[in-house]
Amino acid sequence: MAVLNALGEGVLLRVIVTGGAGFIGANLCRELAERPEVSKITALDNLSTGSATNLDGVAAELIEGSILDRDLLEEIIDGAHAVVHLAARPSVPRSLSSPVASHSVNATGTVYVLEACRRGSTHVIAASSSSVYGSVAALPKHEELATRPVSPYGASKLATEAYVLAYGSSFGLPALALRFFNVYGPLQSAGHAYAAVVPSFIDAALRGRPLRIHGDGRQTRDFTYVGTVARVLADAVVRRVTCETPVNLAFGSRMSVLELAERLAMVADLPIETRHEPPRAGDVRDSQAADGRLRELFPDVTPVPIEIGLTETVRWFRGLPSHGLAPLGGSV
Repeated sequence: MAVLNALGEGVLLRVIVTGGAGFIGANLCRELAERPEVSKITALDNLSTGSATNLDGVAAELIEGSILDRDLLEEIIDGAHAVVHLAARPSVPRSLSSPVASHSVNATGTVYVLEACRRGSTHVIAASSSSVYGSVAALPKHEELATRPVSPYGASKLATEAYVLAYGSSFGLPALALRFFNVYGPLQSAGHAYAAVVPSFIDAALRGRPLRIHGDGRQTRDFTYVGTVARVLADAVVRRVTCETPVNLAFGSRMSVLELAERLAMVADLPIETRHEPPRAGDVRDSQAADGRLRELFPDVTPVPIEIGLTETVRWFRGLPSHGLAPLGGSV
């Protein structure tokens, strides 16, 4: 199922992270900078959703540019040992408002990255999404299930992983496609229309505003702390992990949105009010990963528990100027 393509001993890795100034990308750059096997990190980002400040204090070179710029891709990927492809146009609601833009970045942009990697047979690790499962009701979601995306975003991420695996099969490109579930943690932005649920809840709680819940709140998600995701990605780079099939990157937890609000109230030590709103188009009802394939490939990775992850995320939010006066409370 999987192949470990170790480079010669003593080889120091040059790594490219597309979307490297974004939420997951910047956390990954921090993790890679701690790995003695990595000699150079280059973050490529157009800063449409990422921020240069996310890389403050990180030993990574930031190049501002787009994955739709083929000449730039070929220039920066030439000679690299690995590319972690995280650049994307995120969000289900955003894809509903502009499906062509989502396709252009997530599908066509991925092909451009793969073409640049193909020239030097560069190891590529790409982010797909649990959104590819869509309307499939079975739980937990395992990688052999049918894929039935219910949003343009889900369809575009299915194209992402399909192209990555097809290039691996067709051209012998060392490749790994990871299906992210609900990743959360420090550096994840809030306060905009497409914000994910964890930063939206934390931002609202610290401002003393109601937590907006779409639907009845009993929909479930498999939340994964970004530090855990970064460790898996960095391990994949260092050990040159490949797989002929997609791999879920989540650990089989299942929590409702209502329970998430309750956990946050305990961690933040704040009174929390909720407000229910109509369900959002394109949202799936339940999400939970089967993690057998992941654990086979990464047996040493232990997921950060939700209480610890939420505590670290709240602590980061409280360090922002907009929330600096919020009282620190809660325990784990």
